[in-house]
Amino acid sequence: MDSAKMFKAMAAVSTFKSNHPKFFSFIDAVFKPGIPADTVIEISVTKPGQETVTTNIKVKESDLELFESLKAGI
Repeated sequence: MDSAKMFKAMAAVSTFKSNHPKFFSFIDAVFKPGIPADTVIEISVTKPGQETVTTNIKVKESDLELFESLKAGI
């Protein structure tokens, strides 16, 4: 990634953090101590004027390496 794109991405993350200050605290509180296998992660999305759509995953042992790499980047 070139430096201009990197600075633009960093600015976007900074704006996101300002707009949603509780989100990163939540992510940190949930992921920092680790996510064991068999944990269920559920995500719901509600668009204006539409029904809520919800899905979930049950974390597998093979998912844990991905979560560790994501945690290192947060």
